[in-house]
Amino acid sequence: MRRVKLILPALTEATDPYWRPIKYSLFPPLGLATLAAFLDPDDEAVADEHVAPLDIDDRPDLVLIQVYITNAFRAYRIADHYRARGSFVALGGLHVTALPDEAARHADAIFLGPAEQTFPRFLGDLRAGRPLAVYRSTADRTLHRVPPIRRDLIERRRYLVPNSIVVTRGCPHHCHFCYKDAFFEGGRSFYTQRVDEALAEIERLPGRHLYFLDDHLLGNRRFASALFDGMRGMNRLFQGAATVDSILSGDLIEQAAEAGLRSLFVGFETLSPANLAQSNKRQNLGRDYKAVTERLHRLGIMINGSFVFGMDGDDEDVFRRTVDCAIERGITTATFHILTPYPGTALFARMQEQRRIVTRHWPLYDTRHVVYRPARLEPEVLKQGYDWAYREFYRWSSITRASLSHGTLKHQAKHFVYAAGWRKFEPLWDLVIRAKQLPQMTPLLESVLARATERHAVDAGPDPLTTSPRSSCSSIGVS
Repeated sequence: MRRVKLILPALTEATDPYWRPIKYSLFPPLGLATLAAFLDPDDEAVADEHVAPLDIDDRPDLVLIQVYITNAFRAYRIADHYRARGSFVALGGLHVTALPDEAARHADAIFLGPAEQTFPRFLGDLRAGRPLAVYRSTADRTLHRVPPIRRDLIERRRYLVPNSIVVTRGCPHHCHFCYKDAFFEGGRSFYTQRVDEALAEIERLPGRHLYFLDDHLLGNRRFASALFDGMRGMNRLFQGAATVDSILSGDLIEQAAEAGLRSLFVGFETLSPANLAQSNKRQNLGRDYKAVTERLHRLGIMINGSFVFGMDGDDEDVFRRTVDCAIERGITTATFHILTPYPGTALFARMQEQRRIVTRHWPLYDTRHVVYRPARLEPEVLKQGYDWAYREFYRWSSITRASLSHGTLKHQAKHFVYAAGWRKFEPLWDLVIRAKQLPQMTPLLESVLARATERHAVDAGPDPLTTSPRSSCSSIGVS
């Protein structure tokens, strides 16, 4: 038996002003538990530093650390610590793939790209005493017959929605600000499980509530349609993510709602067609944001809208216009970001060529800080506008206004309770987390997510995003 330790260092330190315990206790990450399935059953332990203290006063034979950009420096310190103690240390993840030379200085082996195929090969090499320094994922990517996730390693009581699940890898789109293309370079960048294997994984999960962590749950229409057909009658409710175009196309979103979809993360990102085009976010171009939100509202699906500030077409009124539109269209929760040029992305390459990158201090690459020179905004104005957007969107008056945009009292109440619960009761969430009572809150969340459909009057017609180079809410109906 080997002593194996798998570690996910905290992405944001608990001393950081942006630390939100409920955000990191919402659902368990699955990357390390997926790889643990290839180990012997009694070999390993997984440590998620977001929800439990990390004990490094041990001497495991093998340490595997998942590295994101904001936790990279801490991950390297942990790696150096264990290497000094004689452990074999391997690093993988988005940041390692983007900057392999940087990561290799702190590891005995690194993994580039998804590791479902390379990790078993590494284990065989390690047992034989001849591990390689680099394991690169290439053309043989598949999720077929990947062993079931080691869910016994996940402390369910530490998460509000312990049933996180991933049934696809990657995304079919190629946005210039996204890590995806660099991470999946050399092979397929979007692929799925077999439907029967995905349904079998769902059947193994206790309770009702699922949280799909897929980048784009509706990305393969044939797969998603069969998945939702198989889920009908399971009495599940679930949350996930999808794109604007997939919501408007065909009846797939209706199938999802019938299967139990109750909340959806949607990347609207910007109100500007020029910004969308420059970001290569083609799936949003020419789409009617108003039609997106109304369709989701009719189906009783709450919306977490994603918006990015600081694109080259943004000026000082982008914050007010974006927040007003989100409230007017009944967005339930909003996730705002400052544009961040991650290493390995097309955005980073362009800004580096233009000499606009002002720091490579990776903890600041958290979408909350300005790490480049904006085109039309002063850096301090961008930062202040970002902070203002969060304050303004989550004011009690704003939550009330957005709630009242819905057509039924039940949907209005659902919106108000969900949005207020997410941002207005941090001390209560902290108390529940410290008391290790999050599972007691899951039935309450499920009741809030109960379906509430509504009817909308038909208006004069679509408001395409391309109608104006500098769109307003009235012209595009953004939500």
